[in-house]
This record gives sequence, structure tokens and C-alpha cells, in this order.
Amino acid sequence: MNRKRRQLLQGLGLALCLPALPAWAATAPIRKTIPSSGELLPVIGMGTWITFDVGGDLISRAERLKVLQAFFERGGTLIDSSPMYASSEDVIGWCLKRLPPQPLFAATKVWTWGRALGLRQMEASRRFWTVPRFDLMQVHNLLDWETHLETLQAMKAEGRIRYIGITTSHGRRHEELEAAMRAFRFDFVQFTYNLDDREAEARLLPLAAERGIAVLANRPFQGGNLFGRVRGKPLPAWAREIDCENWAQFFLKFVVSHPAVTCAIPATSKPAHMQENMGALYGRLPDAAMRQRMARYFAALS
Repeated sequence: MNRKRRQLLQGLGLALCLPALPAWAATAPIRKTIPSSGELLPVIGMGTWITFDVGGDLISRAERLKVLQAFFERGGTLIDSSPMYASSEDVIGWCLKRLPPQPLFAATKVWTWGRALGLRQMEASRRFWTVPRFDLMQVHNLLDWETHLETLQAMKAEGRIRYIGITTSHGRRHEELEAAMRAFRFDFVQFTYNLDDREAEARLLPLAAERGIAVLANRPFQGGNLFGRVRGKPLPAWAREIDCENWAQFFLKFVVSHPAVTCAIPATSKPAHMQENMGALYGRLPDAAMRQRMARYFAALS
């Protein structure tokens, strides 16, 4: 290991200096209830698709450690990943081992065919994360979900996981997801929802509310595309009414203010962006009238 990398690693966990929080951030973080248990969950979590897939590069891992430190210090708990995300789970575990113990809500997925391979994959994920058990295990993109559901029910009964979920993304396979939600009362469901992709408002979000299923909203920035729509445009002055200081908070507060959404899981590789994201965990959320105003304003930008 060269001298530069050695010095970098020696300072891990101590290098991040967070800027002062605005006055409204001194309030408690916004949390919502998981319907199946009554447990409260902060409304802003963290995704890891692409952003934490950095392999063994120590410089990149050190930067992800700062991202995770900012997430925890600003009140986050839920981290979402998957075996599909290449080295992301290994990087998460590497970071967790280098931070003080945190109030972690660990969520990952099973993404393979068959019971035996599923069990093997979930155990590999647990070792990567270095956690005694997962809080939430989800069937990724509905792959062989009926087979895995039987396994997950047994694991939950044995205390090896706490919650069962099912996922899709990019607005795909909503009909199949709806059928699964009607067939079994999952604890969590995960799908795409943001200001540019509101298809879930028609059926999935009302169904989740009806069935008492917590919702994780993935791709709340539409893979970063929302920022392209507002590049060079100032945040409207009236965004201060819901304590938004930047576009990231504007986008996230729209998502988590939907009554059926429990938590949004934006992903980032930059500590400064994580600090911006976590600002959405504090202050006021938009009411129904403000949500309509936000949607109209965003639509007019296109």
C-alpha cells in the first residue's frame, strides 16, 4: 500500500466535517409507521445501486465511508442493497466495520432461482454486511417470488429476518407486482415513484395503503434525470414553506409526503449530496395542495 493510501485509511471516519444545520433541522427527524408492526422508520433511507459498486478501490471505498457517515449522522437508518449490485454489499460491510455501532435498518434482496440458491445467496449477503440478521429481506424484481416467499416466512418465524418484501423498479411489471400484493400481505413493497414517474399513484400506492404494506420508493431522482430538468433553474421561493433548500429536498419531500410512502431510498456517491438528501428528513412536509403545486411547477419546466 502506498503512503497516500495508508494516510487516507488512517483517517477514515474522522475526516468528514458536516456543515451547520439550519434551525428547523434541530427538530426530530420525520418518521413514518411500518403498518405491520407499528415500528417507526425515518422517511429518508439510502440506496446503493451503482454508487457503492466500487470493488476493492480504497480511495473510492473511503469516499463511500464518508457518505455513510453523513447518512448516519443526519439520522438515517435504512440502507437498501442487493446481490445484483456487484460489490455493493461487500463495500457496505467494509464501511460498517469502520464506523461506530449505528442504529441500522439493514435491507437487501434475494435474486436467484430456487430455494437452495436463495438460502446460499442470503447467507452470503449477511456475511458481506457483517450483520447478525437482516431487518428486511426482499424478493428482487419478483424473481421466483413464490418459492422464496415460503423460505422467507420460515426465516421470519425463526427470527432470522424481521420483515418480508418484494420489489420492482423502473416502472416495470406493475401488474405482476399488484397480483403478488393481493396474494400475500408483504410487510414491504418497493417500486419506482418520483415527480416524473407517478404511475404508482393509480393502483400500487392505494393498494399498499389498503393492504397495510410499507412502501420503499426507489429511483426518487429518476436515476438523476430530474436534476437535468432543473439545471440552471432556481428553486421556487415558495419551497421555503416546506423547508427545502435545494432541488434534492424538493424531489424527496414530494415522494415521502405521499400518505402511502414510508421511505425513499436515493443513492449517491458524494458526501455533500448525502448531506443535501438528508435535509429532507427534517422540517415540514407538503400537504395535498402543496403537492399539487409542486407537480404543476415541475411539469411546467419540461
